[in-house]
Amino acid sequence: MNETTPQDPAAQGNGASPTAPKVNMRILAQYMRDLSFENAAAQKKLQGSNVQPDIQVQVSLDANKREAENQYEVGTKFKVTSRNKTDGDTLFIVELDYVGLFQIEGVPQEQMHPFLLIECPRMIFPFARRIIADVTRDGGFPSLNLDNVDFLALYKQELQRQAAQKAAQGAAPAPN
Repeated sequence: MNETTPQDPAAQGNGASPTAPKVNMRILAQYMRDLSFENAAAQKKLQGSNVQPDIQVQVSLDANKREAENQYEVGTKFKVTSRNKTDGDTLFIVELDYVGLFQIEGVPQEQMHPFLLIECPRMIFPFARRIIADVTRDGGFPSLNLDNVDFLALYKQELQRQAAQKAAQGAAPAPN
């Protein structure tokens, strides 16, 4: 005979499954895989009040399962380029490849891919932002504090890009 207790969510009528796994995520490690800073303004000796920076930020993500059970490596790559609006000259370029090693349990397999590319980068982003701010400041520029990144929107854009690419491949004539 199967009895329910008052603590059982199904007995309370809230619709939650009593067997739903609890999601547990831990950051085991974080590190810079690669960092590059190029101060093009110093090389060109750009000076004066005619410098009006235009900042462009590119973000890419990747995730890989590790050999250890439930461990994943999630990489965030940032490329920040600052150009002078008046003449288009490059002021600086920062490239950062920042990685988090995660222990993840309780996420259903069909939800793991979006979890890895949305939630995990969201957790390590503040640390990458701090590194970029420190590097730009130490490179002789005002500290660059990146705006928050909408990793959900990035994930959706990538899915749309992949769907469009598959559709274009399907519509292309087969080679003879």
